[in-house]
Amino acid sequence: MEQAFLTFGLCLIGLGLLLLLGELFVTSGILLVLAIASLAVGVVFLFKYDTMIGIYGLVGLLVGLPTGGYLILRLLPGTPLSRLRGVPDEEEEDVAESIPNQRELLALKGRVGKALTALRPSGMVDFQGRRVDSITEGIMVEPGCWVRCIDVRGNVVVVRPADGPESFQLESTTLN
Repeated sequence: MEQAFLTFGLCLIGLGLLLLLGELFVTSGILLVLAIASLAVGVVFLFKYDTMIGIYGLVGLLVGLPTGGYLILRLLPGTPLSRLRGVPDEEEEDVAESIPNQRELLALKGRVGKALTALRPSGMVDFQGRRVDSITEGIMVEPGCWVRCIDVRGNVVVVRPADGPESFQLESTTLN
């Protein structure tokens, strides 16, 4: 009968690890609860078999799960849980660079332009002779008003009302 505790304990721990692996691909929470329950009952069965085997199993899980989880998230960046880290995938960065004129739009960040059309909240802005489709943060801007580019999201330039180009000349000037 004691051999059965060892066998059931190891099988439940293996099942728990498989359920944790499944949770990486299907983030539902149910698999996580089942995995934790399976691991806990598996460790209890190991303790029923032998106290030292139970301690080894518990320490192995406490060290192996965080280490293995870290390695899996680093090796599998496309899983739903790895997106919680906030680090963009290499594919997302490649897509941003493949958009035509993306570098030119990124160069507009921080520059001042003049609204050619009413921005309600989107419209056309002139940045040093270049007409660019822009959008505000929900603020209405009349034609002829000065705006400053605060962000570039994909192919969209986000602008905010500004005082004029004179107030921004000091920011770009270097003092000797």
